[in-house]
Amino acid sequence: MDRNLRKAGVLLHITSLPSDYGIGDLGENAYKFVDSLEKASIGLWQMLPVGPTGFGDSPYAARSAFAGNELMISPRLLYLDGYLDVEDVMEKALPTERVDYGEVRKLKMPMLRKAASAFLSAPEKEKKDYHAFLEKEGWWLDDYALFQALADKYNDSRWFLAWPENLRDREEKAMEKAKKELKAEVDTYKVLQYFFYKQFMDLKAYANEHGVLLIGDIPIFVAGDSSDAWSNRKLLRIDEEGQQEASSGVPPDAFSADGQLWGNPLYRWSEHQRTGFKWWIERFRTNLSLFDIVRVDHFRGFEACWEVPKGAKTAAGGKWVKSPGQELFDALRKELGSDLPIIAEDLGVITPEVEALRVSNGFPGMKILQFAFAFDNGDWQTGNAYLPHNIEKMSVAYTGTHDNNTTRGWYDELDDGMKDYVRRYFECSDDEVVWRMIRALMGSPAQFAIFPMQDILGLGADARMNVPATCGTSNWSWKMEKEDLETPSFEGIKYFSHLFGRDK
Repeated sequence: MDRNLRKAGVLLHITSLPSDYGIGDLGENAYKFVDSLEKASIGLWQMLPVGPTGFGDSPYAARSAFAGNELMISPRLLYLDGYLDVEDVMEKALPTERVDYGEVRKLKMPMLRKAASAFLSAPEKEKKDYHAFLEKEGWWLDDYALFQALADKYNDSRWFLAWPENLRDREEKAMEKAKKELKAEVDTYKVLQYFFYKQFMDLKAYANEHGVLLIGDIPIFVAGDSSDAWSNRKLLRIDEEGQQEASSGVPPDAFSADGQLWGNPLYRWSEHQRTGFKWWIERFRTNLSLFDIVRVDHFRGFEACWEVPKGAKTAAGGKWVKSPGQELFDALRKELGSDLPIIAEDLGVITPEVEALRVSNGFPGMKILQFAFAFDNGDWQTGNAYLPHNIEKMSVAYTGTHDNNTTRGWYDELDDGMKDYVRRYFECSDDEVVWRMIRALMGSPAQFAIFPMQDILGLGADARMNVPATCGTSNWSWKMEKEDLETPSFEGIKYFSHLFGRDK
């Protein structure tokens, strides 16, 4: 990644695009969004993780570290490819203001299965690329497709609790029997992954041709109820019965007296070292085929992870356990090239060791402007590293992220004293705060300045994407309106891009 690049970007997950099918997808509106970014001199489109979601539908708890979310597949593109009828795509629309994942699955999965069946029935000459995809990706795809078919059969992805022991433990005879009995379902999931990858790579090519780079997101951990945990148990702190020996989390802090107990299985780093970090290399290779740049969530976990003992009810009793981060990055460079296009999510408890790992590897960190405003014994913290005048060049600056309130919502909830500080810093009225914050980051030294789409639209707290440590229908479900694809607000971003040299 060229460290001299200076660009503006938008944070918008695929699912938040407008769509008649209840959830944003890789179809025409994704292309229209790229067109709008190009017109606005915006060179970066950042997304959340694109894996298939499970319970709670968090993109950070996907059922696979390699698969794509089938719900993001565009039915209309499948119709244009000849795998659906016009009635399928015209008469089953699901217009909703927010994503209702349950209703979306009821609507889209029958369509997707019909398209997969039509594809499998097509002449073999049409499947050359599909067979090449199977050959290339089979090392993870075979396990993922069987995992999903079994999760459907038992109506539960918790392989360690709900499945028969012989399948839980992947006994050879049981696995072969399941593959035969569920062949149709397994083949369907393989075709859907082919559809996803084809549509995504077509979108990426279009974005790149129009001067837009895609930024992806790699959660450091995998979900316990994922294909990865089921098929790669040796790489994780999981015992012979499928139970986690310890769980991930973060320690107590000013926001939580008990810390956060995430519940993901931790890595058995010794096994990763023994294999030369093969799994990690393939994970980054896959993501760097889909994206031009990747953000690594919870980067500090590559220096040390917060290990919570088995059975603990909170994260308070955990401890920091070292990780072989530098050894991993050395292995990645050896296989994938010396210039790793990585953004390090370095928020939270950051020690000098974590900072040294990031800086020595040349990874820009994140600066969140909402975090810049605080009082210390009644005094303004003018030295705060997140204030625009203090931001270093090797940074990616944001007004907020998917885990923050929208900037309008954040400002509205401040007390009067802090609102006064914010107005004084940006020399503006209440109504102007959001755009003044955007302007300040555009003019900052930060290499990239990226803004949630909600902030560009000036939306309030009801447009928030996620509230950490909660689970509910309001999380991960925000959608933009069709008219917002060409919002006049993009003209303001274009003006700032030209003014501050982010349009090259």
